[in-house]
Amino acid sequence: METREKIIIIGGGFAGLQLAKTLNNKNKKVIVLDRVNHHMFQPLFYQVACGRIEPSNISFPFRKIFQQSRNTQFRLTEVKEIDPAHNRVITDEAEFTYDKLIIATGCKTNFFGNKDMESRAFGMKNTQEAIGIRNHILMTFEKLILEKSRSDDGNWNIVIVGSGPTGVELAGAFAEMKKEILPRDYPYMNFDQLKIILVSSTEKPLAVMSSEAQEKSEKYLKDLGVTFLSGEIVTDYDGNKVYMKSGKDIPSNNVIWAAGVTGNVVDGFPEEKLVRNRYIVDRFNKIKGYDNIYAVGDIAYMETPKYPQGHPQVANVAINQAKNLGKNFLKKNESEWVEYEYKDQGSLATIGKHRAVVDLPFIKFQGFLAWYFWMFLHLMLILSVRNKLAVFFNWMWSYFNKDSSLRLIISPNKKNGTLQ
Repeated sequence: METREKIIIIGGGFAGLQLAKTLNNKNKKVIVLDRVNHHMFQPLFYQVACGRIEPSNISFPFRKIFQQSRNTQFRLTEVKEIDPAHNRVITDEAEFTYDKLIIATGCKTNFFGNKDMESRAFGMKNTQEAIGIRNHILMTFEKLILEKSRSDDGNWNIVIVGSGPTGVELAGAFAEMKKEILPRDYPYMNFDQLKIILVSSTEKPLAVMSSEAQEKSEKYLKDLGVTFLSGEIVTDYDGNKVYMKSGKDIPSNNVIWAAGVTGNVVDGFPEEKLVRNRYIVDRFNKIKGYDNIYAVGDIAYMETPKYPQGHPQVANVAINQAKNLGKNFLKKNESEWVEYEYKDQGSLATIGKHRAVVDLPFIKFQGFLAWYFWMFLHLMLILSVRNKLAVFFNWMWSYFNKDSSLRLIISPNKKNGTLQ
């Protein structure tokens, strides 16, 4: 009997999950390794942080996803090292051997070496961090209402560093929360003092999008009352003040860092295999210098004539690289493999109700139509029907009622550090 090829996938994000689904119920033995037991729909983390949707609505347990699979297994473990010489993956609890290895570990928040910022500001790259932001912001208001005074200006400034889609969407959501929700929850507090401040190193928000999208998004932010600081580079944060290169500072106890990402690199590879914390791969996503190790998604650095500096670290690239690699694995001969070519399908962002910007290859539009398009697209990308319905219900409830009932403060248990 022919022995099935053993394929190990490290990481269950967009790339890892798509690859596993492409190989599902094929003549391969697939093992997915991840340090959490669920896939996370990262584009909607900001709505978890603002209490608009529950984390469970955008989280999908791997064991549920692969419940009907005949060839795919999942192991909850954290990878510590890869041993290419012996085809081994070393985790914190076990070792796994492989015929082919795919690294799909994605990205983490890039604090650019600033340890103070890393220890004191919030990132937003996983469910725990999104819940942490929600807890912290809500606890700030609970403390303020007890103090009965504005004793600390930092409590009244929510600072978001970075004006890409994550920063812009978060700023818009907090601005709407300030206007529609917080005055109902805390009727005796004056939220005119609350400032949502978006700090941008570029002159306009959404610098990677069209000039039309940049202009419109800046207008939307100002319409919502967001303070947009352009051309400012944050240099430090001491827990009480945000310091900028221009010499300005902002008092704040609520700082969210959305200014960049860096690859989740696994130990076991020499430095020359990396460019900007991404594995150098060929057009088939094979890591250069290895015959059976691949990288897909955000962690892969692939130079092409169209993208000589590598592809953007977005979900569309991750999903389609994984699809292409999976299809190649299923072909009999490697000579039949197809090179990956990225087709830019556009980008979009929402800045509050009826405010969104969409750049497609053939058309650019903004406003309420763009907002409905954004909602529809994200709803379709959510995995299960149950979760689609749950998110849709929450969105419709918020749309008509201008409210949300999901503002739970879930703080760690002091005894053992677990959530309660």
